[in-house]
Amino acid sequence: MIVLRQALFGGRRVGLAAVLGITLGCLVWGTASLAGLAALLTASELAYHVVRIAGAVYLVWLGASALWRTLPRNRPTEPAELVAPEGRAGWWPAWRAGLVTNLLNPKVGVFYMSLLPQFLPAGPGSAAWGALLVAIHLAAGLLWLPVIVWAAQRARRLLLRERVRRWLDRITATVLIGLGVRLAAEAR
Repeated sequence: MIVLRQALFGGRRVGLAAVLGITLGCLVWGTASLAGLAALLTASELAYHVVRIAGAVYLVWLGASALWRTLPRNRPTEPAELVAPEGRAGWWPAWRAGLVTNLLNPKVGVFYMSLLPQFLPAGPGSAAWGALLVAIHLAAGLLWLPVIVWAAQRARRLLLRERVRRWLDRITATVLIGLGVRLAAEAR
């Protein structure tokens, strides 16, 4: 959703910045997993909950901000093509949104901690093998997420119509808030 939104409202360059932010977040989690730091999330209830609640608050904030902007009194008067939502038409904010969203999601760390060890051989070559698996995961994301950017650019004319845009914003905001609430409410 982050990539789609950034690509629609900021263009291809901004959408790809979000992709790079998300990819860097995966790289950080993968590296932490290989270094054993992500095991902290598995072993420490407090660390897991701190990251989980921070991620939930961030998702709810993103969703509430987007929902607030869809209210009639908060909508800009300029045509949709001229308005950058959230003032986020730049490369840096899109990259940061992708990175922060990924880093504040403890499930990514748990994913690396639970999945990666299953495929690592015992012995001295396990770190290199783990790095290869992380690289494969990053490559898959770098192949898939730009497809979303491309599709968003192809569908941009339809999706940026004021009525469609307003409903797309509302649906996206509701999903983000729902994910944040679910993340905050879930047990380990």
